[in-house]
Amino acid sequence: MGKWSIYTPDGIPDILFKECREKRVMEERIRHHLMSFGYQEIETPTIEFYDVFDREGGLATQEAMFKFFDQEGRILVLRPDFTVPVARIAATRLKEGDGPCRVFYVGNAFRYDEKGGGKRREFTQAGVELLGAGTVEADAEVIARAVYCLKAAGLKEFQIDIGQVEFFKGLMEEAGIHPSDAEEIRILIDKKDFLGLKDLVRGYELEPGLQELILELPRIFGPASVLERLAGRRLNQRCRKALRNLTEVYEILKEYGLVRHVSIDLGMVSSLNYYTGLIFKGFTLGVPYPVLSGGRYDTLLGTFGKSWPATGFSMGINLMQMALGTGSAEQEEGEAEVLIIRETGQSCAAAFRLAASLQPVMGRVQADVLGYDLQAALHFARNRRIPWIAVAKAGRPVLVRAETGQIEPFPAGIREDTTEGGDLE
Repeated sequence: MGKWSIYTPDGIPDILFKECREKRVMEERIRHHLMSFGYQEIETPTIEFYDVFDREGGLATQEAMFKFFDQEGRILVLRPDFTVPVARIAATRLKEGDGPCRVFYVGNAFRYDEKGGGKRREFTQAGVELLGAGTVEADAEVIARAVYCLKAAGLKEFQIDIGQVEFFKGLMEEAGIHPSDAEEIRILIDKKDFLGLKDLVRGYELEPGLQELILELPRIFGPASVLERLAGRRLNQRCRKALRNLTEVYEILKEYGLVRHVSIDLGMVSSLNYYTGLIFKGFTLGVPYPVLSGGRYDTLLGTFGKSWPATGFSMGINLMQMALGTGSAEQEEGEAEVLIIRETGQSCAAAFRLAASLQPVMGRVQADVLGYDLQAALHFARNRRIPWIAVAKAGRPVLVRAETGQIEPFPAGIREDTTEGGDLE
């Protein structure tokens, strides 16, 4: 036995009992919401060819991917995200269809550099892609779905920041800044590194107003009124179009009654090669990373041969569990509501019939397989937080409250003669 046989790899934890149960409940609530609004679930392969993700400006760098070889020597990867495989499916399997196409997914992705959820390298994402629609209505719908998915997950206090990468690109275009420097400026703005930003921008001979605006970008965030700070500024057409798009989406969200959760952040400038318009991130208390991120990526599907506009988001299930903490359930639940034991001389079939009778009314049942008597069963049930013990015995079964050891009447609707003969079906 090797020395690593009892460990899991770094960033790939086991998920046990209560945490696993809460995770499944969260996923099902998100599924139910999205299916209720016309989104269809898809599954993409856990293993893909490296070539699927080998594209400029992708969200996962090649260094971040888990790579290995198949028997023919081709490079494979564990899926680092879902959006790119969805784009592959849309361009190949759905290439004859018309938009819009609404899809969602829930599953695990793998990356070496994932920052969220305790630096997990295997993490669960749920996400939405709205394909074939390039309108502000589509942008607003996806943000609305993000808000309601966060609510479905159980979060009450959260904020969605929305920005526009085209505004930043317009400023760089107006300033004549070289693409390599524009990328460095983007990184400095994203990090809120004001001193580094000032040093780099001052290396260009810019019109004072334009230089001031670029330096001010990291501070332009807050309610929609922050856009008033741009009134009177001389902006090129690309910047004005981006601001118009941002304003129109915000107004739709206002009509939806969702702006309590929404704010503007022009200093949010994600990957310039991937995103092509509106972008957004979701934040909540207790988590130092975005629990959700997304935006418009109109050129991605074109790299697979289908020119379709697209927008979407992904949310971190593990991050949302971190945000909810141990208080996401009112109290720790036991393994079952009822432990079934049998009196000496009673058959396994008698316990089986009693379990089948109790389950529809009392919920989860668990059968004793160690031959406990009542005292041992009481000790076991109290340790495992199982509130009831049902004893299969000759004649009528007995229901015992584990906390007190007192015999209680059976709930209405349960036959008390279920230990007697009959078909196990």
